[in-house]
Amino acid sequence: MPKINGNEIRPGFFLEHDGGLWSVVKVDHVKPGKGGAFAQVEMKNLRTGTKLNERFRSADKVERVRLENKDQQFLYETDGKLVFMDTETYEQIELPADILGERRPFLQDGMTVVVEYHEAEALNATLPPKVTCRIVETEPVVKGQTAANSFKPAVLDNGVRIMVPPFVGPGEEIVVNTDTMEYSERA
Repeated sequence: MPKINGNEIRPGFFLEHDGGLWSVVKVDHVKPGKGGAFAQVEMKNLRTGTKLNERFRSADKVERVRLENKDQQFLYETDGKLVFMDTETYEQIELPADILGERRPFLQDGMTVVVEYHEAEALNATLPPKVTCRIVETEPVVKGQTAANSFKPAVLDNGVRIMVPPFVGPGEEIVVNTDTMEYSERA
């Protein structure tokens, strides 16, 4: 696996550090008045979910890990486990339900997600960037109200609360960005 310098670390990278596999969540490059520059890196362990803040100087070498991505279809949930099927081999795998975190409600039956593997071990799952949901509850549409930076609360069919523009009413389908968990557009 390739080694990279500490100043080359970017969010979204996967690193092998202290005997564990880590996903880089956030990177701040710091140049103090005294001493050398360094990267303050916030990482999340892919196996245990624990977080770690670590400093890497530009001379530090870190092992970058490449994960294999496979499209998997979501089948069902059972006993706190999500069951996915490989769309090519029809092999089924189980992942813990908390692997998706707060994005879990956006997972729909039959949805294709990207599961990331490291040496045949499934470590992470990523939802599609946009998901269509139906609005169950929101304030009624007010005629003549402009959409200039005014939003109102709404409850989606999966129970998630988000902010939507004033022209969107109950029963409408909208597209939600799963990365930011925000309204994107009408469906």
